[in-house]
Amino acid sequence: MHGEARRVAHLDMDAFYASVELLKYPELKGQAVVIGGRNTPAPAERADGRRVFGRLRQYVGRGVVTTSTYEARALGVFSAMGMMKAAQLAPDAYLLPADFNAYRDYSRRFKAAVATLAPCIEDRGIDEIYIDLTSLEEPSNVIGRRLKEAVFEATGLTCSIAISPNKLLSKIGSELEKPDGLTILTYDDIPARIWPLSVGKINGIGPKATQKLQSLGIETIAQLAMADAGMLQTHFGRTYAYWLLQVAQGRDERAVVTHSEPKSVSRETTFDRDLHVVHDRAHLSSIFFNLCEKVGEDLKRKGVRGRTVGVKLRFEDFRTVTRDYSLDLETDDVQLIHFAARQCLKRIEFSARVRLLGVRVSSLAPALQNGVNEPTLVQLPLY
Repeated sequence: MHGEARRVAHLDMDAFYASVELLKYPELKGQAVVIGGRNTPAPAERADGRRVFGRLRQYVGRGVVTTSTYEARALGVFSAMGMMKAAQLAPDAYLLPADFNAYRDYSRRFKAAVATLAPCIEDRGIDEIYIDLTSLEEPSNVIGRRLKEAVFEATGLTCSIAISPNKLLSKIGSELEKPDGLTILTYDDIPARIWPLSVGKINGIGPKATQKLQSLGIETIAQLAMADAGMLQTHFGRTYAYWLLQVAQGRDERAVVTHSEPKSVSRETTFDRDLHVVHDRAHLSSIFFNLCEKVGEDLKRKGVRGRTVGVKLRFEDFRTVTRDYSLDLETDDVQLIHFAARQCLKRIEFSARVRLLGVRVSSLAPALQNGVNEPTLVQLPLY
């Protein structure tokens, strides 16, 4: 039995960051706009009150695209793309700096608006949520329109919603009619609407698994649904193979979780230029300690402590190395995090300049006032 009575919605804000920016700069509506980069200047205002916007071709530096409007995406510019590559694809696109305070404000607004109609919400990030609609009496198309109207009234922004019997189908469905879409799916719709899609549309099948499936002649969800279980098990292992066959049939029993604890807390930074481990040692050490401080502050703000400290390094050749160090007790103490992170660095061979540096604390537990005195350490060099 599929459990047809369940109704789960996935609500995804349309080009969220870009749409917030267009509220501030309506004259850019319908234009290719890219948001991101490092130290991107805000638009200048002329004496006559008109604004002057930078263009992507003017950008110099490393940095990545935070997001882009649908018009820029049509030119091939997507989030996480390097800014210089984006400038080659869309040199005339307008360029804006990211304003995360504004994005967080609008995120709070749209979630509060949804909660007035359907309070059983699973927060999946700044611009998307799952909503359990099972207990509501209204038909799916009615409650879907009401949710979209509430979000628009609270923010002036559009969203795309899919309503289906489970999270898996709703996640896929919210992409089918973007932007400003409302998609209703049942299990009967799977052959016509889900099976023709690429296997990569399933949340949980990443680029590597997609590539591997394609090498086996499996490109669509329909082909995955008909695949031989033994063959999948040979290539992916029993657990993942079983999951692949289940999701290809649209099966997903996961509940909408209204509260979950964070699994880890991390901070990382990509440098404007690759840093030399000897010549830039003092600068690297300062950045490293600052990352530890920010992680410690984040842990305190979230009310958790962690026992496993990890570091992440990406070198100039894009080789990425991670190392972990486990403490005896959970901590949110900056000095102790710094000490553990330094132990990780001692197990890394610095054979090239450093492009990215990150610090992570995992194995989290609630911060209990247990009276344990943790050792106090002084700031030490990077390694």
